[in-house]
Amino acid sequence: MTETEIKQVLDVAYEAGNILLENGAEIARVEETTARIAAHFGVDDSSFFVLSNGIFATARGYAQVRFIPFKGAQLSRVVAVNQLSRDIEAGQYTLDEVAHRLADIRSMPPMPAIEQIAASGLGSAAFCIIFGGGWMDCVASFVAGALLYVFVCFVSAPYMSKLMGNICGGALVTLLCMFFHRMGLGCSLGNMIIGAIIPLIPGVPFTNGVRDLANEDYIAGTTRLLDALLVFFCIALGVCLVFLIDSHISGSMLQLSGMSISPGTSPFGIQTMAAFLGTVAFAILFGVPHRYALSCGLCGMIGWMLYMVLNRYFSFSPAEATFFATLLVAFAAHYSAIWRRCPVTVFLICGIFPLIPGAGIFWTSYFIVSSQHTAALATGFTALKVAVAIVLGIISLFEIMQHLPGRRKV
Repeated sequence: MTETEIKQVLDVAYEAGNILLENGAEIARVEETTARIAAHFGVDDSSFFVLSNGIFATARGYAQVRFIPFKGAQLSRVVAVNQLSRDIEAGQYTLDEVAHRLADIRSMPPMPAIEQIAASGLGSAAFCIIFGGGWMDCVASFVAGALLYVFVCFVSAPYMSKLMGNICGGALVTLLCMFFHRMGLGCSLGNMIIGAIIPLIPGVPFTNGVRDLANEDYIAGTTRLLDALLVFFCIALGVCLVFLIDSHISGSMLQLSGMSISPGTSPFGIQTMAAFLGTVAFAILFGVPHRYALSCGLCGMIGWMLYMVLNRYFSFSPAEATFFATLLVAFAAHYSAIWRRCPVTVFLICGIFPLIPGAGIFWTSYFIVSSQHTAALATGFTALKVAVAIVLGIISLFEIMQHLPGRRKV
């Protein structure tokens, strides 16, 4: 091959990796896809080194380095590139056709703003129910979650940095829920806020960070988990600021009695349906193609079902129940990926959402600003244990899958 041909092959492979990385794919998938495309077109001695925000590519004297910032999860593009790589291996595309197809994938539009806003409202309402809110709390969370994504789509995403956008988003949600609570819409302010802030939770960097650690990509995994931690901190900061400002205006800190569970929404069937609808809503927010949304919902639903059974009927602690529920979600995601011929990331990121300790962020923040330091420490430590249980569950399941005979890469 000539130097020009090698450059063309690597440019195409690089573009495929670029699209994957900036839209929420894990590091191992980016490295595998780029290497597979290069090898298929005759450059089988290429080397791709991928970090969380950059790709280094070398082959036969050609080298390229590019900074690739994460632009937000658009998993439809990850699915499209994954399918394209399968078609390339099957010999269905020439190099020029691949380049044109990648250009089409890059120009794929995101989910319509109205769809994202509706999904944010639905997801907020569903997660308000999951975390113990009543029906009126659910209505308040729906409105606050929908207005939050109006802010995200038209203010935060185009004009703010990610950190400032999450601080303002957390503050906006808290302010809206306080207003609704004082107007008599909803009786559990804590559950209203918890449901409404869930769309801000960094599910993609958190889950992919864990996947990267499981694949021994320690630099990328640590970086992504740190990114998720910073987002958690910014959301908490926004919540704290509103409570502090309100206390200065009113003269006293608004007193909340801790997490409460509404009898009206606690039955097993209602919780199961809330987990399903909430997971489907977040699949839409993450740009999952509609044909996979129901499968994502099923993954989230069965994980939450197992969590409730273990926690309610077998007296497992939240961390213990979360660990086994995570194993089930990861298992379901793995076989959903095989069945639907789709990256496992699509199902895992969405399915794990009901188990992420979103309530811990709010209650730790509230207990800190209300000077209940013992309660803040206890709540924060519980949330940390739940997060570690999720990490261990994902790593354990994929470690098991790697050693099964005849396993398929997903």
